[in-house]
Amino acid sequence: MCAGYGLEMAGPNSASRSARSERTGLFRAIPPGDTPEGRALLEAWIAERHGRARITGRTAQNLNPLIRVRESERELTLGWWWLHVGGAPAKFSAFNSRADRLVSAWREPFQQRALLPASWYVEKGVRFALPDGDQFAMAAVTAPAAEGLDSYSLVTRGAVGGAAEVHDRMPLVLPRELHDEWLDPARAGDADLVRAVIALSEEISREMLPIGQDGGAGSGPAGAADSAAVEQPTLF
Repeated sequence: MCAGYGLEMAGPNSASRSARSERTGLFRAIPPGDTPEGRALLEAWIAERHGRARITGRTAQNLNPLIRVRESERELTLGWWWLHVGGAPAKFSAFNSRADRLVSAWREPFQQRALLPASWYVEKGVRFALPDGDQFAMAAVTAPAAEGLDSYSLVTRGAVGGAAEVHDRMPLVLPRELHDEWLDPARAGDADLVRAVIALSEEISREMLPIGQDGGAGSGPAGAADSAAVEQPTLF
């Protein structure tokens, strides 16, 4: 399972960045996060949420960056991290969904897929990131929520590489060449797509490395910001 991830302006290893990447920030942002509008949304979210995505609760209704395709165009918006059923938060655990159960237990949301931009994710108190600090995208499935919002569940796969030393599950991190197919509304969510994304995510999944202990809230390699400054969500 994964219950925490985040975004940083120049990646978790920003001290090793070139001068160019320090200037551009949001290192290799996932489109449309690389547009002026997308960058403004991400910068505002990072400032407000200390760069950390948290499960959305009834009290702390924090929303997190989400990339969908609408009318053939990618759209960067904010979504509720807990899948909704019938317009309301699911009564069962719905913040993670296993890739090997997408066809059976999550068939309808599997037809409405999204990407979650991230610089790092947390498992069992350990932060993981790509070695070069690149921004990456995790797979998600979605469902409509109230007030025109999207709700989502982060898709997980069996852990490989260094992640397997911490937990038996990890986020389904998709290589960039697979993003368009995953987002394509015309591409059916079926067993063939599951097999393809698992196989093609193997290499980038093995590249995810531990970068230190997670400090709770904020950006930086150990989440040094004061965790008390971030409102804690009430889970369902």
